[in-house]
Amino acid sequence: MELRSFGGNNTGLRVSALGFGAMHLNDERTSEAEAGRLLNAVLDLGVNLIDTARGYGLSEQRIGRHLAHRRSEFLLSTKLGYGVEGVPDWSYDCIVHGVERALRLLRSEVLDIAHLHSCPLHVLEQGEVLRALQDCRAAGKIRVAAYSGDNAELDFALACGQFGAVQTSVSLCDQVNLATRLPAAQAAGIGVIAKRPIAGAVWRQAARPDTFAEGEYWARWQAMGLEAALPGANWNELALRYTAYLPGVSSTIVGTSKLAHFEQNLAALAQGALPPEQSSLLRQAFLRADRDWAGLI
Repeated sequence: MELRSFGGNNTGLRVSALGFGAMHLNDERTSEAEAGRLLNAVLDLGVNLIDTARGYGLSEQRIGRHLAHRRSEFLLSTKLGYGVEGVPDWSYDCIVHGVERALRLLRSEVLDIAHLHSCPLHVLEQGEVLRALQDCRAAGKIRVAAYSGDNAELDFALACGQFGAVQTSVSLCDQVNLATRLPAAQAAGIGVIAKRPIAGAVWRQAARPDTFAEGEYWARWQAMGLEAALPGANWNELALRYTAYLPGVSSTIVGTSKLAHFEQNLAALAQGALPPEQSSLLRQAFLRADRDWAGLI
């Protein structure tokens, strides 16, 4: 597994090019035994980034339950800012107590990366949640203060000087960050975790999905006309390789409840970056079809 610098000297961390997104561990159809086998197998494959969130239900406690004995082998990333009993969302206390809650559930003494999870712009600008996150960092409870989101909020996060990392949507159907935001993060030494790299695999859908993000990605996919440009292509593979090797991307996270699916993603990434002509084709198709598309949270 390729390990990359995560934000350069600003964090001192090295992160696997492919990370595991643990959202699917919230699915109660996945048993405790299955969750444990999946998480340990992911680490056995050389992955050292596990990403979760307060909003992912069972995910945090399952990671704590099944990986606490291997805590030194991976970087732990979670997202917070809401859902803490007894305190208002997006308040100083919510961040501080949210960090404590995550540490308890994840059975860890420190969070390697703690994101404000899609925090609204006006809250970021008030500064209270940023101060809380920095206080947690000063107390040794988190290593890297981070932001997860897109658009104007992401612009603020990249410019304010308070974050060592960001997590944002990057895929062949979501390229709005490529022109300025990824270069800005790279120049500032900010680590970037790319989420949704295969855009919900919308190329498999005959009709527009009902869910908002996948529905929007499906419409973009149709507008880009890539199937005609590269007939018969393995789009999961091309999409993942395209995102993972973009300049400025530190790690790309994919989530699944099936180990075989994750192994397929790992095999795709092992083939390396796409040939330049294919990367250019994917970029130009997006730029030609772009209808003031925004990043999708």
